[in-house]
Amino acid sequence: MKIIIAGAGEVGSHLAKMLSNEYHNLTVIDLDQERLDRISESADVITFRGSPTSIEVLNRAGVSNSDLFIAVSPAQEQDVNIISAMLAKKMGAGKVTARINNDEYLKSENKYLFTEMGIDIIFYPEKIASHEIVDLLKQTGTSEFMEFDKGKLQLIVFRLEDGAPLIDKTLADFDYLGGDLHYRAVAINRDGETIIPRGSTRFKINDLVFVISKKEGSREVMKYSGKDNIDIKRLMIIGGGRIGEMVAKKLENTLDHVRLIEVSKEKCDRLSEILGRTLVINGDGRNTDLLIEQEISSFDAVVAVTSSSETNILTCAAAKKMGVLKTIAEVENIEYIKLAEGMGVDSIINKKLITASRIFRFTLSNKVQSIKCLNGSDAEVLQFIANPNSEITRDKIRNLKFPKDAIIGGVIRGQHSFIAIGDTEIKPYDKVVVFALPTALTKVNRFFV
Repeated sequence: MKIIIAGAGEVGSHLAKMLSNEYHNLTVIDLDQERLDRISESADVITFRGSPTSIEVLNRAGVSNSDLFIAVSPAQEQDVNIISAMLAKKMGAGKVTARINNDEYLKSENKYLFTEMGIDIIFYPEKIASHEIVDLLKQTGTSEFMEFDKGKLQLIVFRLEDGAPLIDKTLADFDYLGGDLHYRAVAINRDGETIIPRGSTRFKINDLVFVISKKEGSREVMKYSGKDNIDIKRLMIIGGGRIGEMVAKKLENTLDHVRLIEVSKEKCDRLSEILGRTLVINGDGRNTDLLIEQEISSFDAVVAVTSSSETNILTCAAAKKMGVLKTIAEVENIEYIKLAEGMGVDSIINKKLITASRIFRFTLSNKVQSIKCLNGSDAEVLQFIANPNSEITRDKIRNLKFPKDAIIGGVIRGQHSFIAIGDTEIKPYDKVVVFALPTALTKVNRFFV
């Protein structure tokens, strides 16, 4: 595909690096030459210095024959994204998508306005991140959690700590423990390497385990992980930016107590007016004395979502030492994710990966319903719809020569779901959940078209 990325900031750079691994024809537009130089060092791209709202620049970049135009300038440049996406569509781009920072635009009665302007998809990374945090606070025993088709299948991710019942057991033992296969381990991340497990694969301490489960199997999965879900009643949020504000708004009427700490006095004044049941405190979340003064040890969970990854990691590490059972940190520096996990942070939120998940779907077939780039792994989990006469429907899974660097976890057929095994036969229009390493994505995609 010929893909144009407008914006060479953190999100654009990450997308360029990821998409260049798929051998797409990539062009990046940005006004900042230094950012373009950095992106050229890490990805195979053509760069154009200039404004993505310039018709001349868009023409030079070849927008008229592009398959996908991605407008991902930083959040504060929302207008640039919308205008450049509109221009790209009018000039001949196949599909266009734009990053926004306004919740109002996502209301159902307003979305059609963007469709009429020619913008296929708008996305708000901070909004998606807030949803993920709320989900993680409902499933506190997991490092990451995702539902497919309203929970008919679930992705459950957890780290094996000392004493977990799964340690030293094989994958075959785990499947057996599940009886009629209510769940299946589809991947293990060990020492930075992602493994697609086989029957003899043995679980080890500190493994990050990825499991596809039916709804009725989730409780048993958590039992064997050695982790329990905590009933969150008291929540502390560090950081009053967009994500912190949205999490507080979603939860302040359902939890017993929500407290938000923000260093900016101006932001605190605004948040105090917007958040009716959240206690807003003006202070620095890095200050241990302040955290002790605010009785952090009495809270069930701490969510750190300041603009600094380092602050979020250190605050969550301090909270764990003070007895907080669940910590969630926004970590935008991908290199810091392993550091955060090593320091005991329970769950990581990364807007780059969230954005990449939404956009990467456009580069695959229209049979991909959803895709999620996973923290702590270089892999993705995807939900496909099986096309009639596609290769995936022609035989049992064991006979299909499915890529070894991917695995089919489960299948949703109508109102029913089941865990996939070698004898499973995929039927037309089945929804199929696949876990795949980057090297397998293109190969897997061909099985469903």
